[in-house]
Amino acid sequence: MPDSHIRLNKVTREWVIYAPSRGKRPQDFQNQQTDRAPHQMEHDPHCPFCLGNEQEIEPSLLELPLCSHLVQSQNSPDLDSCDRVKWQTRVVLNKFPALTPTEDAHRSREGIYLSLPGYGQHEIVIESPSHTQTIATMSLAAVETVIETYHQRYLALMDDPQNMMVIIFRNHGKAAGASLRHPHSQIIATGIVTHHRRSQEDEAQRYFDEWGSCVYCDILNYEQQNPQRLIAENRSFLAFVPFAAEVPFEIWIMPIQHQPDFGCISAQEKRDFAAILKTVLGRLYKKLNNPDYNYVIDTAARFKADEPQLHWYCRIRPRLTTSAGFEIGSGISINPSLPEADAAFLNAP
Repeated sequence: MPDSHIRLNKVTREWVIYAPSRGKRPQDFQNQQTDRAPHQMEHDPHCPFCLGNEQEIEPSLLELPLCSHLVQSQNSPDLDSCDRVKWQTRVVLNKFPALTPTEDAHRSREGIYLSLPGYGQHEIVIESPSHTQTIATMSLAAVETVIETYHQRYLALMDDPQNMMVIIFRNHGKAAGASLRHPHSQIIATGIVTHHRRSQEDEAQRYFDEWGSCVYCDILNYEQQNPQRLIAENRSFLAFVPFAAEVPFEIWIMPIQHQPDFGCISAQEKRDFAAILKTVLGRLYKKLNNPDYNYVIDTAARFKADEPQLHWYCRIRPRLTTSAGFEIGSGISINPSLPEADAAFLNAP
């Protein structure tokens, strides 16, 4: 394979340039900061998500205890916390929301321009009572509770016919946009479907019309048969560095069975998703010294949940490089690290 080459992302139809000659080996991406481990402070009196500071945040929309079927089989800080409080996860409205449900979802015209009020819902998922935990270091029972929380809120938000799309995401670290250290995710429901989402749906439709199969299922089958980019696998999910990864150590977690809508996930699949998510993030935590990252659950928009060309998945993108002028001007990513090398580094003992 040539030192520098270009690959096509089959999901987005975007090109990615690989330039390993720019001097980045997988181990060069290890975070060198010395304070990357979570601070060993169970409670921060100034953190609005910590126990005892409930008056600092909006009223709870949902509270869940630790997933009970693992409580007796594990010993972790999550269980110690559970002894003191009744909840493992809490969901509240964002105090500083990007969108609000009190706004109107109807569009209006102003001359040649189109606009609409900021309708939607912006929620915070507080993932643990402990200020120190993160997905990579939580017990499996705690991560299962996080996934259960995602699922329940997703179903509740999609039950509102005004909501066209629900995005579940996590920002870990300052470079990823996190403003608070306390472990939390976010969920935003919108009354519109973005061009970004529609373009992915259109590419999946084009592929299905041309080949008669789901592009995501074809990617899964190929990655299973050619495991040089494989990171982890269980009965329900496959985790791998995509062939045309846009950034170093990008990882996709995808259900093995064809499934367009995250809302259709079964109880067993929720447990398996929690297990593989914890494994993958734990690998990044250990190998890259707890890097900043974002993850997003990409799932079908309203009215698309039963279509055969779509397939939900979780995208993890570590924040290890910065886009510069060429990327901004061309829309093409330059990745200084090969996906196969990234996978080998994460899989090494």
